[in-house]
Amino acid sequence: MEDLPQVETLKPDDRDFVTALASGLEVIMAFDDSHSKMTLSEVAAHTGMNRAKARRFLLTLNALGYVRKHQRYFELAPRVLQLGYAYLSANNYRSVIQQYLEDITTQSGESSSLGVLDGDDVIYVARSAAPHRLMAITLSVGTRLPAAHTSMGRVLLSQLTESELNAYLERISLKRYTDKTINDKEELKRCIVEVRQQGYSIVDQELDSGLRSVAVPVFDIHDKLIGAINISTNAARVDMEMLLNIYKPLLQDKAQLIRQTVNT
Repeated sequence: MEDLPQVETLKPDDRDFVTALASGLEVIMAFDDSHSKMTLSEVAAHTGMNRAKARRFLLTLNALGYVRKHQRYFELAPRVLQLGYAYLSANNYRSVIQQYLEDITTQSGESSSLGVLDGDDVIYVARSAAPHRLMAITLSVGTRLPAAHTSMGRVLLSQLTESELNAYLERISLKRYTDKTINDKEELKRCIVEVRQQGYSIVDQELDSGLRSVAVPVFDIHDKLIGAINISTNAARVDMEMLLNIYKPLLQDKAQLIRQTVNT
């Protein structure tokens, strides 16, 4: 696929920046696991908009079929899924990678995922789930997790340029999830630089107690970064030696196969 021309990222005060479009998307993104249904006032508070502005966007999204209204409450409608499906359809290599993820699960007995960097988060775009559940939240396609504290996130951050990485570290706020969480920016940067040098990342119970994972980058046949793939497991079941000596080589083998077969 021919690369698109590079376009400078717009800022909100740029004349070409469409504020209404940005605000409409912000309203859609306000709905999540913790806010599946909201009143007008709650949407306004969650987005920082005044009630009149939030009302206009909600009613417009309702008219377009992306939001449903029931009495005082608004919720996302199934049509929103078309936005995500457009991405998946445009990136048809996902079906190829899905098969590799399922192979990883078959060989390891553990869950495996493909993630990409979206802002300061890693977002799951393909997943092969093992029967055992690893986290309190359900991981699925579309799940977002902080890049700083996940193995896929650190692999993807390691692919940033030095200026991009510094800008990322400057703007984020680190949160402590467990007693193992790295919440010092200098230490986090050292970890990311180490990932860049060694070509893989292991994160041990930093985001959720008991959750241990390893990830490697995946590239296409033209050496273009596709994302990162991982194996996530329970720390009580899989020790670090197995993660490093068995699961990491398995991921690297699949990443090499993807590199040989996927043309994006």
